[in-house]
Amino acid sequence: MYDFYRENILDHSKNPRHAGVLQPAEIDFEATNPLCGDRLRLTLRLDENRRITELAWDGEGCAISQASASMLGEEILGKTLDEVQQIGKQDVFDMIGIPLSMNRVKCGLLSLKVLTVALYGLGEWQQREGEDE
Repeated sequence: MYDFYRENILDHSKNPRHAGVLQPAEIDFEATNPLCGDRLRLTLRLDENRRITELAWDGEGCAISQASASMLGEEILGKTLDEVQQIGKQDVFDMIGIPLSMNRVKCGLLSLKVLTVALYGLGEWQQREGEDE
């Protein structure tokens, strides 16, 4: 069973989906994993309903970080920012499909970190926190 996931990881890292950079983009954010130096930049375009219509990412790093960026990109394309907000760590681990060593967890979650911080910067989640009060 893990062989399937390993093949999927290799496929996504060697043939990344949505690789590149969108210019212009409504969302553009970059971060690194300070432990290993992996880097990821995510650019997104949204429609009037805040649905992700296009995305591209660019980065350097290990197969896990690059594959998880490709997989997460496939997952979020076409979703609204409200739907994307619901994606968590376990969802990314499920996409990767194999257990990650402690050294690789941050690699696998780099794409989620970039996405989360980029959306947080838009105030999407900050506004919701204020509405709940």
